[in-house]
Amino acid sequence: IVSMTLDKEYDVAVQAIKLLTLVLQSSEEVLTAEDCENVYHLVYSAHRPVAVAAGEFLYKKLFSRRDPEDDGILKRRGRQSPNANLVKTLVFFFLESELHEHAAYLVDSMWDCATDLLKDWECMNSLLLEEPLNGEEPLTDRQESALIEIMLCTIRQAAECHPPVGRGTGKRVLTAKEKKTQLDDRTKITELFAVALPQLLAKYSVDAEKVTNLLQLPQYFDLEIYTTGRLEKHLDALLRQIRDIVEKHTDIDVLEACSKTYHALCNEEFTIFNRVDIARSQLIDELADKFNRLLEDFLKTYMKSFSSKEDLLRLKKQMRVFCQICQHYLTNVNTAVKEQAFTILCDVLMIFSHQIMTGGRDMLEPLVYTPDSSLQSELLSFILDHVFIDQDDDNNSDDEASKIEALHKRRNLLAAFCKLIVYTVVEMNTAADIFKQYMKYYNDYGDIIKETMSKTRQIDKIQCAKTLILSLQQLFNEMIQENGYNFDRSSPTFSGIKELARRFALTFGLDQLKTREAIAMLHKDGIEFAFKEPNPQGESHPPLNLAFLDILSEFSSKLLRQDKRTVSSDSMWLNREQTMHTPVMMQTPQLTSTIMREPKRLRPEENYMGVYPMQPEHHQAPLDYKYVDE
Repeated sequence: IVSMTLDKEYDVAVQAIKLLTLVLQSSEEVLTAEDCENVYHLVYSAHRPVAVAAGEFLYKKLFSRRDPEDDGILKRRGRQSPNANLVKTLVFFFLESELHEHAAYLVDSMWDCATDLLKDWECMNSLLLEEPLNGEEPLTDRQESALIEIMLCTIRQAAECHPPVGRGTGKRVLTAKEKKTQLDDRTKITELFAVALPQLLAKYSVDAEKVTNLLQLPQYFDLEIYTTGRLEKHLDALLRQIRDIVEKHTDIDVLEACSKTYHALCNEEFTIFNRVDIARSQLIDELADKFNRLLEDFLKTYMKSFSSKEDLLRLKKQMRVFCQICQHYLTNVNTAVKEQAFTILCDVLMIFSHQIMTGGRDMLEPLVYTPDSSLQSELLSFILDHVFIDQDDDNNSDDEASKIEALHKRRNLLAAFCKLIVYTVVEMNTAADIFKQYMKYYNDYGDIIKETMSKTRQIDKIQCAKTLILSLQQLFNEMIQENGYNFDRSSPTFSGIKELARRFALTFGLDQLKTREAIAMLHKDGIEFAFKEPNPQGESHPPLNLAFLDILSEFSSKLLRQDKRTVSSDSMWLNREQTMHTPVMMQTPQLTSTIMREPKRLRPEENYMGVYPMQPEHHQAPLDYKYVDE
């Protein structure tokens, strides 16, 4: 029977384990220690029915029997409760199994049969915080780490109500009874650990592993209880502990856990948001100030060691060689190597950009390094190949947690490159390939791309506008390459480009005077693009890119009235330059209708004048494009 527990048919294995459980209950001496060991390790099986059956066997063998002396202390709680010794037994079993990465599997295996034990968080907390009783052996450091990990897994299982990743078919719809139990458990968890967590963090503040696990608890809290239960002082204590931990640790896992805790607590739906947000902002400001001071001290020390310009030039040469090596690794077959090379390059380019001279450090000018077009192109290609991909294309993302982690990594890569754009380390027009992805990848990167648009517009309104229209031109050309010039304007591809243009137009805001030159330059570039490809069938036929004016019309509501006339005149002039006999405006009714009409007759969604008072326009002279170019 024992050998049948390993049967390749899971149903057979489950029944064999259940039969051994019955044997155990009726005549325990039949099973040897080795027989039991063969069943114990099945609690870590990926197949849940097998693991649950093994968990019940384990519970019957090690946890179900109670010492007669415990009968007198059944009502005691915490460290003195009957569960205290059982929790220790669970910790000992977990450590002896030497599968320290699978505490969640052990908890899930015993969840149905040992619920009361696994939910005795008060007992677990007491074992960690309270001093041992007389004659009681204290937990070792290793045992405390194991208990914290097990406690975290039990809290997660109670709060989420589904098996860990890799075991089971995923989330299911909970019954009304299960939902009530879930809410009751979250309330119990919050009321206990809102008070206890700051104490636990204070006790184990220097232990990276313990702190990392403990900091995950707040994501399972019912944050409203901080207010309804009047626990704000304990929230303040928690925030102070997180702050101290950030100052003490450099371990990436610890700092990331702190970041996730701030993210969990900074929820605008709850009244504690402002309190947490202020604490987080203060910490960030202090860290930024500390970094700047340390950087200043470093640069001063650095300048003393490189006293001459020749030393700086020699260092710059070494840095360029290093960048070339990293550039070479951008095409390495190993994805992790490529990502690391990309990240290092972005960091180095930021450090040795023209920003290094700010704050009166002109003497560092020899170190300024501007990436050549080849490096800029490779960095952009890396982003296009490794960031703008579908989730299904990521072979390493087999489950939801892995997908989230992979997305987080891709967002960091994109943010690093966008920082180079925002700080003008790379040419702004490289952002065109980023901006054109705004609609397609809105859910994943929309916030990053939109912020990049905003920052580049603050740097150079006109160049930003030229980059936006360039991104639309690239999409238009890609559509032509795929479908030819005889495409359907009602097709999803063309409609998608128009919708992207509409979204771009909305980012210019309502102040037409403020964005006047940028909008005018955008129209100038758009019109030139529409007319630049003559029709091979002859001069009597419209230019090949003329349909682009339909896309350009999405920006026309942003033009001032007199500029609309200028744009229309330029279109007619280009029409005459092409010596076309077919009036251009007949081919582009939407452009005509939005440019030539008075503002009061614009489409309802584009007519802001009735709602927002605009400055008088009669004193504005028509904009001359030649001055915009300058």
